[in-house]
Amino acid sequence: MYKATISVDDRKGIIKKGFAPEDKGIKGKAGYAVKGGKGRVVFEITARDSIALRTVLNSITKMLTVIEKVGGIK
Repeated sequence: MYKATISVDDRKGIIKKGFAPEDKGIKGKAGYAVKGGKGRVVFEITARDSIALRTVLNSITKMLTVIEKVGGIK
């Protein structure tokens, strides 16, 4: 089992809202939870194998890139 945590500043609350409708994982292989508070968002990721972990990490970072490019993260 693999576990990873990503913590991101979210003073505007945009990131947590952006991830609300997202699919939260790969059936039976990996998933993540989004927790927020005090101007931060924390992604808690769990995966059965390294490939599933990489897939979830890529999904999260791609969405963060989209939010950053439209001006949500500074």
